Amino acid sequence: MNELKVLSYDLRKHVVDMIIAGKGGHIGGDMSVMEILVELYMKQMNISPENKELDNRDRFVLSKGHSVESYYAVLAKKGFFPMEEVISTFSQFGSKFIGHPNNKLPGIEMNSGSLGHGLPVSVGMALAGKMDDRDYRVYTVMGDGELAEGSVWEGAMAASHYKLDNLCAVVDRNRLQISGRTEDVMAHDDLHERFGAFGWNVIDVADGNDIDQLKVAFDTAKTVKGRPSVLIANTVKGKGSSVMEDKANWHHKVPSGEELAQIRKDLADRKEAALRG
Repeated sequence: MNELKVLSYDLRKHVVDMIIAGKGGHIGGDMSVMEILVELYMKQMNISPENKELDNRDRFVLSKGHSVESYYAVLAKKGFFPMEEVISTFSQFGSKFIGHPNNKLPGIEMNSGSLGHGLPVSVGMALAGKMDDRDYRVYTVMGDGELAEGSVWEGAMAASHYKLDNLCAVVDRNRLQISGRTEDVMAHDDLHERFGAFGWNVIDVADGNDIDQLKVAFDTAKTVKGRPSVLIANTVKGKGSSVMEDKANWHHKVPSGEELAQIRKDLADRKEAALRG
């Protein structure tokens, strides 16, 4: 667990490097979703560069595709491509490492970023697994602002109807989107109650940036039969530095020199705290 906590801060530093090199990126959401991706790829999912073409591999869709920098960092750490290549070419002319997931890269199932599509596509993947008698699992991560899309709830209804217990969705509940607080833009009320009304098994994660809590939640979801599961992961946008945390203007931003120095210091301090346990 401690190794994954430390890794989460190491990968955040790589995300910052990407955004500086590429002169752009959705840094706030990258930071909020990091532990979710780390726990999924390092512990939960049956996916690796060696089995990426096998029919029975687990599937993952980053529905909130604008947080691609964290996704690239985790995939690089997993060995799908070199970290140095990602950092040095991210968002450059002709680069494969563009500003939303690119399924021409190994390990990426779907081009995403047009919000509201990830869950419906994941429903299709999970249903195909049931029809083909496969035992793989399908995971998708959505932003909370994304839940204003009607296609999300069509997908949720279908997942429940087909009893897709091989499907696990995660809501990155950082309560901020590009235009401000989610509850001001389009209030979500009680997401636990709402997903429950659609027939889902709902697991609340009090601290969605805590590896230990995420492990328990994902492990629990694997035991549920007859219905899909969703984790409501309460995260902090910009997690890792007081410069960015819980601030809507860090949805998409390149740090200035002074901000960058403080962010790097904060990440180093948080990593040191994680090392000490």
